[in-house]
Amino acid sequence: MIRRLSLVGLGLLGGSVAKAARAQGLADEIVAVGRDRARLEPALREGVVDRISTSLEDGVAGADFCLLATPVATLTALLPAVWQALPADALLTDVGSTKAGIVEAAEALARRGRPLAFVGSHPMAGSEQSGYGVSRPDLFQGATVILTPTERTDSHAVKRVGAFWEALGARLVTLDPVTHDRATAAVSHLPHLVADALVDAVGRMDPRFFEIAGRGFKDTTRIAASDPQMWREIFQENRAGLAEALGAFRAALDELERLIDAGDAAAIEAALDRIRRTRETAV
Repeated sequence: MIRRLSLVGLGLLGGSVAKAARAQGLADEIVAVGRDRARLEPALREGVVDRISTSLEDGVAGADFCLLATPVATLTALLPAVWQALPADALLTDVGSTKAGIVEAAEALARRGRPLAFVGSHPMAGSEQSGYGVSRPDLFQGATVILTPTERTDSHAVKRVGAFWEALGARLVTLDPVTHDRATAAVSHLPHLVADALVDAVGRMDPRFFEIAGRGFKDTTRIAASDPQMWREIFQENRAGLAEALGAFRAALDELERLIDAGDAAAIEAALDRIRRTRETAV
């Protein structure tokens, strides 16, 4: 049982953690921390959290479990202040979409100052919508949560963070931070960029074509309706992994284009069948 759970950031992910933790009775007290009190007050009125604070130091002081759920670009900047304000025996995790940077920053703080248990987390859950208003207690049911410990991460802390996510209904995968960033570039960040490019491509050809767009196009490009600032930050934070994924995508696209240009029906169908079988067995 967590005595005091502090959530820094109460958007879709932070709000869903608060609702799920409350529903499961995982914490005696839940504290929401954010800069804008008005954005935190709905959770207080609904009884999802017990207290709200616009002071980072006050909001995390005394917590034994703290989760950072702010935009990815702010996580590393917030880390030193959170690190100093938390009790020495507290457990700290995050929900950031990129991991190499924040894990490196946390380990640097541990080397320079007092030790604190940090375990990187990334729930592969969410939607094109954002904010507390669309958060829900079942968001993590059946979702994958990636933990990103290194050889310097305390194994007991990894087990505790993993148990927390499992209690919210998630299944766990463990990757080192660099592999995590490469993998999420391939299966999350690249698809977002491709969805953006698909919408832009139709607009460049002829905007009137959107009028006949069916469900396939709408489903494929749904994520292009996501928050531009959030995804700009993710693209920038993971530009090395995204560059590698883009290279692989261009190679795959070039190969399909070559087959179509050559007019080799058998080769085109064989390539599409290979891709279909990969999709059926791997995803």
